Amino acid sequence: MFRWMSLLAVAVAMLVMGSSEGQAQATRTWVSGVGDDANPCSRTAPCRTFASAISKTQAGGQISVLDPGGFGAVTITKSISIVARGVEGSALVSGTNGININAGPNDEVTLDGLTIEGLGTGTNGVRVVSGRAVHINNCLIRGFQAVGSGRGIAIEPNMPMRVNISDCMIVKNQMGVRVSPQPGGRASVVLNRVTLSDGGHGIRAERGASTVFMSNSVISGNNVSIGTNGAARVVSFGNNVIVDNKNNKAPTETLPLQ
Repeated sequence: MFRWMSLLAVAVAMLVMGSSEGQAQATRTWVSGVGDDANPCSRTAPCRTFASAISKTQAGGQISVLDPGGFGAVTITKSISIVARGVEGSALVSGTNGININAGPNDEVTLDGLTIEGLGTGTNGVRVVSGRAVHINNCLIRGFQAVGSGRGIAIEPNMPMRVNISDCMIVKNQMGVRVSPQPGGRASVVLNRVTLSDGGHGIRAERGASTVFMSNSVISGNNVSIGTNGAARVVSFGNNVIVDNKNNKAPTETLPLQ
């Protein structure tokens, strides 16, 4: 009996150790167009989707795109970076959101170098609900044209947060960027070197807690360049181009460059 119990204890310990190893998360993971979600998402054994990679990445870590591919929609609930440098890392979705950001109040999320495609029926390319800060850099977001929604980037915070958008093309969406805080939310949004074109609204800011700052950006080819309601603000630094929209509405105010 003693020997049998000893063997059983050893077996249980091995199972616990194996389970702990299976749940271990890496600070950096990888996805590949020829990867497999059964893999550990390492450099030599990459995963196939962002959703699988994020479950195997530590908070504060990075998912890197190894080679071209479409890596699917993902929901982000922690600090993380998803980066595609020199390769096409895309998320193609139909009738849904591309990337959902529902992170914690101290979390920071970065999206860099991604192509997010809505195929004409997508709802939101990137939907931002919570987090301390979100950075969207070097991205192409297009084709989010679902009836009644269809936003390239929808910023709908339920807490105070910052969103920085730079060097992005946001095209052929019902709305390029829509900022509409929920109760208790507040958003400070900075656009720098961003093109918003060929859609319904270039920018739409709603509710008093919305402020969008624009610099070095272009709004063209839309039905309406800029739309606001209530006390929402769209602030220009005087170096933007707003041209060739059916309704060329100006920013609510202009500040000098500092």
